[in-house]
Amino acid sequence: MSGSILVVGVGINNRPLLNYFGDRGVPVVAADRMAPEQYQGPLDPRVRWCFGPDYLEQARRFGPYEEVYLTPGMIKRQPGVLALLQNETRLTCETDLFLKNCPAPVIGITGSAGKTTTTSLVGAILRQDGSRPVYVGGNIGESLLPELSRISPDSWVVMELSSFQLELTDTSPHGAAVLNLAPNHLDIHPSYEAYAEAKSHIFQHQSSSDWLVLPEPPPPLLVPALAQHQGRRLGFGVGEPVSRGAYAADGAIRWAGGGAERTVMPISEWRLPGRMNLRNACAATTLALAAGARLEAVREALSTFTGVPHRLEVVREHGGVRYVNDSIATAPDRTLAALEALEGPLIVILGGYDKHLDYAELGRALTDRVRVAVVLGETGPAIARAIGPGPMVLEAKSLEEAVVLARRQAREGDTVLLSPAAASYDMFRNFEERGERFRTLVHDLDA
Repeated sequence: MSGSILVVGVGINNRPLLNYFGDRGVPVVAADRMAPEQYQGPLDPRVRWCFGPDYLEQARRFGPYEEVYLTPGMIKRQPGVLALLQNETRLTCETDLFLKNCPAPVIGITGSAGKTTTTSLVGAILRQDGSRPVYVGGNIGESLLPELSRISPDSWVVMELSSFQLELTDTSPHGAAVLNLAPNHLDIHPSYEAYAEAKSHIFQHQSSSDWLVLPEPPPPLLVPALAQHQGRRLGFGVGEPVSRGAYAADGAIRWAGGGAERTVMPISEWRLPGRMNLRNACAATTLALAAGARLEAVREALSTFTGVPHRLEVVREHGGVRYVNDSIATAPDRTLAALEALEGPLIVILGGYDKHLDYAELGRALTDRVRVAVVLGETGPAIARAIGPGPMVLEAKSLEEAVVLARRQAREGDTVLLSPAAASYDMFRNFEERGERFRTLVHDLDA
């Protein structure tokens, strides 16, 4: 690389880029809206730093750039970013750099819901198989870029990939899955169609030797992009058989492939609740078996998997009331899945940052399914308006107040569910912080 590069945003995803390019002697400029004193850690002397509200204007003075790496979640075509693009400047991201340079085959997993559970499960199956070293990362945790020197061609890499990470990629993983598709992040993507287009990058650049896992039938918005897909196609589902892949029906998870069907395991041995989690298990089974894992490894990993924090996580039972943390539900479809998964009377805590999503369908489900809804945050009023007559609707100014109100209304046998159907940014840094705060509040309830 002959020119300099610009890294816009130096949070979790982008910070490894500074070392990556610095170690290779590439001139690096880093720009971030934060103040210098907010940066955690020493300032790398190899990097030119641009901090503060005018960070993009500062960065322009050091251009032109060969490549501009944007932080995930940033609106890509805003004026300040477009002003950085001169001549042949390439707008890209850390994920694409990793995919281009990773020596091992990569399994990439995306979707509007279930990404983390499925990614964790595929990683668990491949580790149980034991035939190759396994690396798991991407949107699920820290960047895998610092691991490049340790990843060998005979490893497996499993990555959770968000629409933000995929939007600027022109490289696709060797194996890919799109679990589902529902409107999300419309505060960043200009439309549902643009969101779907970003997701489709996970398979648009695959070759004939690659493979793609999709629900049967596939999401309609992906069908146009699938017309150009060159790789193998596999499926997964619940209730109905698939032509090639894993599905759950008649009390068992089954694998259809190679001209014969095999039973993976009884559904009764799968520990996570709800139809969506069963679909995640089938998707993970398809991905792992397509990668060459042993059926016995799939069975062992599925039967011992207990889930991922903040995803229908039972926090405790207190006074005959069960408290469940589903803070991962940052969009209505996630909360709809939680309502379907849980049985018995429900008190649901909802609301948060406004991503410009539609709450009409969720409102109808809440009307039919919950006894009490406690709403808060920017989207609280919109969710309250969407709920029809029947459930009690209470408004809270904070999560602390919401837990107090929920506890006051709870009866023995109820479940208090935190499933916000909205992002956390109006009150918390992320959904993990929100879920951890809910855990603390619940554990602090007095007898």
